[in-house]
Amino acid sequence: MASQRDVKNRIASVKNIQKITRAMEMVAAARLRRAEQRIARLRPYADAIRRMTYQAAQAAGAEAASLPLLREHDQVQNVGLLLVTGDRGLAGAFNSQIIRAGVRGGAELAEEGLQTAWYATGRRGVSSLTFRGHELAGSYTGFSDRPAYADARGIADDLITGYVDGHLDRVDILYNSYVSPLTQHVTRETLLPLSQSTLTGDTGEGQDAGEGQSAGQGQGAGQGQGQGARQGQGAGEGATGSASGRQTAGPPALVEYEPGPEEILKRLVPDYVEISIYRALIESTAGFFGAQMTAMRNASENAGTLIEDYTLQMNRARQAEITQEIMEVVAGAEGLT
Repeated sequence: MASQRDVKNRIASVKNIQKITRAMEMVAAARLRRAEQRIARLRPYADAIRRMTYQAAQAAGAEAASLPLLREHDQVQNVGLLLVTGDRGLAGAFNSQIIRAGVRGGAELAEEGLQTAWYATGRRGVSSLTFRGHELAGSYTGFSDRPAYADARGIADDLITGYVDGHLDRVDILYNSYVSPLTQHVTRETLLPLSQSTLTGDTGEGQDAGEGQSAGQGQGAGQGQGQGARQGQGAGEGATGSASGRQTAGPPALVEYEPGPEEILKRLVPDYVEISIYRALIESTAGFFGAQMTAMRNASENAGTLIEDYTLQMNRARQAEITQEIMEVVAGAEGLT
């Protein structure tokens, strides 16, 4: 059994660690609130970009398929995988689940005979992929705690250039979608080429409905989308109205484009890619702080349990020492008599 002094030293060290974990929990909670506010401000803008892209694609008609970012390559040989991770750890399985999903996705592509071009944001993803022997086509670090739109634009420029030049035939992004401080879902989306279903609203507006549920407006969004689907011609307008929590009746408004819709679409599509990457970065930031806050809370609770166990062990050691001293006194007294 350890001595009383050793147990006291262990209790002191655990208490010091508990102070650190509690401080980190408080810092993560404060940063999480700011990240949630950024998500709340970004979602309406991202939804507006999606609606504008959808309307411009409808107005452009067949000419929309001629845009490089909307045209699918004849053969898919090289697939770019962008893994969004954090610069720091101490967040449970936040980073490791993205890395595992990316490695698993790369293995699946290899089984199909496709080559993978690796891209990663965050020091954790970059170091893990490098350690596993993967050569990175692009690495972006130093901004995971507070990403800016310029960071997303730099990433989007590299991916768009690779796709337009033919070095990439498809680009997928993997990130932790923020649901709550306790829940982050690994999400994989196709960035390039932009699918026609996303532009026509078949899946794009459905994603808006899902996001509305996370903001507390899911029921109205789902009803608006269902009624819009039954109305046929007014499907896109019904889903758009439901995303804002209300329904709109009648035909969609007539929009005049100057310059032409294909020229506006040519400008909107890169912005759509940039905002999609920026949204993934913001979602990942909020998910990281939520995971870190949860991990530090669990660490503080485990430290408290460990302190209780050590305190009980110290009391037992003290009791054993007192009992031993009493036995020695009694034995000494008996020896004198």
